[in-house]
Amino acid sequence: MQSRSRHLPADKRRNVTVEAVVELAADHNPSNITTAAIAKHMNVTQGALFRHFPNKDAIWQAVIEWVAERLLARVDKAADAAETPLAALEAMFIAHIEFVSAYPGVPRMLFGELQHAGESVPKRMVRTLLQKYGERLAALIEKGKVAGEIAPAVDTAAACQLYIGAVQGLVMQSLIAGESNKMLSKVPGVFAIYRRGIETES
Repeated sequence: MQSRSRHLPADKRRNVTVEAVVELAADHNPSNITTAAIAKHMNVTQGALFRHFPNKDAIWQAVIEWVAERLLARVDKAADAAETPLAALEAMFIAHIEFVSAYPGVPRMLFGELQHAGESVPKRMVRTLLQKYGERLAALIEKGKVAGEIAPAVDTAAACQLYIGAVQGLVMQSLIAGESNKMLSKVPGVFAIYRRGIETES
């Protein structure tokens, strides 16, 4: 992070802080990222950091909000450009993996929040993100049924869960193997299997 971050306006400083956390999470356990580490990465003091965020939880909330806005915007754009519901589902799948490939720290943070035993604002925000994502998938699956692309007997809720599980599984396996840069190459094969499970038999 360049020293120019010392002289940014408040909204820019908040964005730079969020991006610093995302960058750090790519190589560090998110739960171990301290405000001192964030400040050092940004080349500012902790005091400067706390002029924009009252505490570490507020930083984490801003990070989850940043992730939710950008991920949903990216998958929405991909889906809107597709010509059919099934094509939209595939486009969303690709866009999601592209997002994770660009920001490998994101899944580390999301999975980390969901693993916490207690309730927290960031954890609720992650659940809301998953709910909104699921609603988008359900709408496309129902459109696919109407269009004759997806089998009418397909359980929409189960198909949404399987879709999200396929994304999460691909991401987790790639992170564990240290091959996040290879995720995109595996998307066609994974989605092809999912597609065969829900599409109308020809």
